Amino acid sequence: MAVPAPLADIESSYVPTHPEEIHGGYDIRVGNFIRLQGTGRITPAGLVCGGICAATVLLATAVLVRAARGR
Repeated sequence: MAVPAPLADIESSYVPTHPEEIHGGYDIRVGNFIRLQGTGRITPAGLVCGGICAATVLLATAVLVRAARGR
């Protein structure tokens, strides 16, 4: 799969700062005037921390819903 020209510049100049870093990017065009570009990077430890935070929020929400129904 060929990388679009704007992302090719980003990919060629990118040097990872961590050996297990995950890197991605996108380039979306809608018509002639709208263009969205973005890149991101994360480490496996960041993914684990994000999962723990999401689980904590969902658990807290479930406790609050159960407490509200009990009244």
